[in-house]
Amino acid sequence: MRHRIAVIGSGPGGLTFARVLHHHGHPVTVLERDPAPDARPPGGTLDLHEGMGQLALEKAGLLTEFQELSRPEGQAMRILDTNGTVLRDWKPRPGERANPEIDRGQLRDLLLGPLDVQWGRRVTEVVPQTHAGVLVHFADGRQETFDLVIGADGAWSRVRPAISSATPHYTGVTRVETSLDDIDTRHPDLARLIGDGSVAVYGVNRALVAQRNSGGHVKVGAQFRAPLDWHTELDLADAEAVRSSLLALFDGWAAPVPDLLRHGTAFVHRPLYVLPVSHTWAHVPGVTLLGDAAHLMPPLGAGANLAMLEGAELAESIAAAPGPGDLDEAVRAFEEQMWERAGRWAKITTAGLERLVSPDPTQALAVFDEVQPS
Repeated sequence: MRHRIAVIGSGPGGLTFARVLHHHGHPVTVLERDPAPDARPPGGTLDLHEGMGQLALEKAGLLTEFQELSRPEGQAMRILDTNGTVLRDWKPRPGERANPEIDRGQLRDLLLGPLDVQWGRRVTEVVPQTHAGVLVHFADGRQETFDLVIGADGAWSRVRPAISSATPHYTGVTRVETSLDDIDTRHPDLARLIGDGSVAVYGVNRALVAQRNSGGHVKVGAQFRAPLDWHTELDLADAEAVRSSLLALFDGWAAPVPDLLRHGTAFVHRPLYVLPVSHTWAHVPGVTLLGDAAHLMPPLGAGANLAMLEGAELAESIAAAPGPGDLDEAVRAFEEQMWERAGRWAKITTAGLERLVSPDPTQALAVFDEVQPS
């Protein structure tokens, strides 16, 4: 039987689900609110783990293509203190591919491949029904019915309310992002500071992290503990005002670290939200979630990897389900497996954020030593 299946959201998790299902010869509808793939910047680079994101790509038959696009050298990591002293300078060994980096845009294009994504389809509500299936309402007033709807639509999921009353809550940590272009030519001192991968500087309740993307592009993130309304007297659309505020926050940090902010272009405010660590729900036939929609957690390298692996595993389970009853059991079993694994990672990343942005900067160094190979 060919099930009517829709995945809401074209992020890494939703596209991996669709691509693996397509790999097994099953049709799937991808619904995305953005009007086009390049409607907004795709974000920074991702490190895909061997047993998670890379495994998902292998299930989709895309691992070789990923290896050709990825940047193993991007695994390099340098940590400084606020005085500019290099505390750690880790570089991957030749052939090390545990967590190679890939730009989000490159990963998106790799996953899109032959998929038929319906762009500009903004979902407003998902309503489970007992007879005709699951009803999806769109912003343009149209409706469609499916046998299964997967919410892969991120932190503020429109699918989640159909099965869970949980909503994200603020962690107390805010991240303000900026970027630098053509860094090797325009800012050679900063290029040397960052190296081939990332550089992180940790202070009291704040951190500054810069990560190299492809093509000389660098993403910079200033993270700090603050009330959610810390910016009420600041116009976030005023780049110079934001820059001045951030430079004051990181005043006294050794050169050239503040130049990561001084030479940044636009600034984007991203307060960090999470769902409850052990977020589960009573199973609802015809609807499920994956990725941030299911288990939003601090962005410490697990989120996209979990979403991709979940998408691949769910697709494989569905491909092996011959009938309507088998489809529901496949989804139910997937949810149980997802909850257990995501709960472990949510605890790890929540504790990690507490230590990375803390009153004691040595905690960040300890986290690095725990996760990096010797």
